[in-house]
Amino acid sequence: MHDLKNSAVSISAASAGTRSTGQWMVLLAAFLGWMFDGLEQGIMPLVGRPALQDLLHTESDQQIGMWMGMITALFLLGAAGGGLVFGWLGDRFGRVRAMTLSILAYSFFTGCSYFVRQPWELGSLRFLAALGMGGEWSLGVALVMECWPEKHRPLLSAAIGAAANIGFGLMGAIGSLFAVTRESWRWVMLAGAAPALLTLFIIGYVPESETWRKAVQGVKSRPFHEIFSTRLRKTTFLAIAFASIVLIGTWGSVQWLPAWADQLTQGQDHHAKGFTQLLVALGAVVGCFIGPLLGDRIGRRPAYFLLCLGSLLACAGLFRGVSQYGGLFLGMAFIIGATTASFYGWLPLYLPELFPTRVRATGQGLCYNAGRIFAAVGALEMGRLLGFYKGSYARAGATLTLVYGLGLILIWLAPETKGKPLPE
Repeated sequence: MHDLKNSAVSISAASAGTRSTGQWMVLLAAFLGWMFDGLEQGIMPLVGRPALQDLLHTESDQQIGMWMGMITALFLLGAAGGGLVFGWLGDRFGRVRAMTLSILAYSFFTGCSYFVRQPWELGSLRFLAALGMGGEWSLGVALVMECWPEKHRPLLSAAIGAAANIGFGLMGAIGSLFAVTRESWRWVMLAGAAPALLTLFIIGYVPESETWRKAVQGVKSRPFHEIFSTRLRKTTFLAIAFASIVLIGTWGSVQWLPAWADQLTQGQDHHAKGFTQLLVALGAVVGCFIGPLLGDRIGRRPAYFLLCLGSLLACAGLFRGVSQYGGLFLGMAFIIGATTASFYGWLPLYLPELFPTRVRATGQGLCYNAGRIFAAVGALEMGRLLGFYKGSYARAGATLTLVYGLGLILIWLAPETKGKPLPE
């Protein structure tokens, strides 16, 4: 009898150990996936200006700005579509399978960008790569939040946001060490195919979400119907608005800071783009911990309000108060990175708390990536504003970042989820 009891304890301990190992494998795979997402997002801010100078055979920032706006918009639209498609696949066929396909997609199409000869070809491949990138975000968030206990959610949300910005920063570090010019930008695109190797690890070692398995067992999944049902419709539209404000601010202005640095140095300092991007990313890593930890301490809604206020003030300070590349510019780039990227830790904390398990990947994928559609409009508007302001990144950015003011009002219409478990 004593031996049987010891055996039972041993089996239970072994099971717990296996579960713990599986949780760490899930977190590692998702962290690396998000980090490579950040690399993807960091490519065009770094290579965009020299790439378009090469493809268009021009030095005009007005013309380059229009194409940058269009390519950025295509990338965001692709990410929005990918969030919907791969989120749906994740709710129907499993998080792990869909995440593997999403990573393969953005790796392959980024690598293909090495061979482009026309700006529209670059835009098309950025759209296709973004399909995978948009899907990976929502799948990774759902998988991690479902596999780890509730008490770890704030730190996990911070890790999610930080991972992407570490990748963004790594791309900036590459640009600060190696001059990205008209002649060398293609090699950056080729290096973007490297994340495909991550899928070998995912296939071999990452377990599927048991929470998802139980939620869909014996139930017909209708994710799109449910997230727009009477019960969830208001929450869905508000979540889209919150993500849209964040993404418009980032993609409509902050992502253009490396190009602005290149303009301020008249293209003579080829490392300025990389240094700027690196400092934005370092600030963003810090901000990604501030967002969710603040949300855990004072509540999700007050935290979002303060993050919008901080971003509004910081962007006004940079775009309206700085006109030369130097220490002040770089210091403000760090602060802008911290304030505007703090939302990318807050969103992974808040969005999963709004949707039940059986539709979580679709719901948060839709909301986050629908925000990219509005951000695409913002990117196009930034391109038009550059033309209107005769190539002035500062005046265009100062105008577009006023969008954070809208978040100060809308957040009070949303539910507060602090202290509540994930809905089943």
